[in-house]
Amino acid sequence: MALNAATLKTRSLTAVVFVIVMLAGLLWNFTAFFILFSIIHFGCWFEYFKLVEKIHAVTVNTFTKLVIAISGYMLLLVFGINHIEWRYLFSINNFTINLKILLWVFECILLLAFLISNKTIRQKARLAFMGGLVYITLPLMLLLNLRDNILLTNEYFTDLDLGKVYACTIIFSIWINDTMAYIVGSLIGKTPFSKISPKKTWEGTIGGALLCVVVISLLAYFTKLLPLRDAAIIAALCAIFGTIGDLFESKLKRLAGVKDSGSIMPGHGGFLDRFDSLLFAAPMVWLYVKLALHTV
Repeated sequence: MALNAATLKTRSLTAVVFVIVMLAGLLWNFTAFFILFSIIHFGCWFEYFKLVEKIHAVTVNTFTKLVIAISGYMLLLVFGINHIEWRYLFSINNFTINLKILLWVFECILLLAFLISNKTIRQKARLAFMGGLVYITLPLMLLLNLRDNILLTNEYFTDLDLGKVYACTIIFSIWINDTMAYIVGSLIGKTPFSKISPKKTWEGTIGGALLCVVVISLLAYFTKLLPLRDAAIIAALCAIFGTIGDLFESKLKRLAGVKDSGSIMPGHGGFLDRFDSLLFAAPMVWLYVKLALHTV
């Protein structure tokens, strides 16, 4: 696969804008991070609706789409944010109401209403819409949970915002892996990686993953923000599962008969095209941090 200069230029310019926006959300504060990924959440959902409608040849009204997307958003609020003391947010006559429970009950009512209504929607399409909660909402919920208030003191830093470090490491790993895989594959790629995504090559995939681990490890070594081993493992998880996420979304697009899930980012496509890797990588990193590092 030859390196296309025009395509690379478009992708690079879009990537610069993307990185600036992402860095602002990642590094500013948790509120900025939450707003950024709220936008990403709804953007991914409405592109996913379009894909499912094409795949299953159904048309779903806007109200139903909003019900499902808002249901997912409430999951982000309830389970993605650690620092809010939910039970103090709503009180009547000195009787404290646990808002988290109220939101969860409302969530169940919305999803139940969706399942028993919309008789015209095929069962497979209905299940696919529900599956979006696992495909889109769950990974972003875990990413928010990972980002939210994990403070740590090590030999180099006091009150290190480790949640910010983890989130940045995930985003940077995916970005480096995607970029390096594209460049390496364009320059020396010859062996097709998968029929699902014909442009991917084994050379690009392996090269991107190795360079991702090397770059993130070097950053960890020089900044001392993460232990070298943890940085390398997180980078490897992002490279491996990010690639799987990319293939999964490519399969959805192939079934739907479209090239891109959207067109918001020239050279990259839509929200799902840009964040498909993140949706598979974030849960794996969350599990690693939760089970191996015990910091969530």
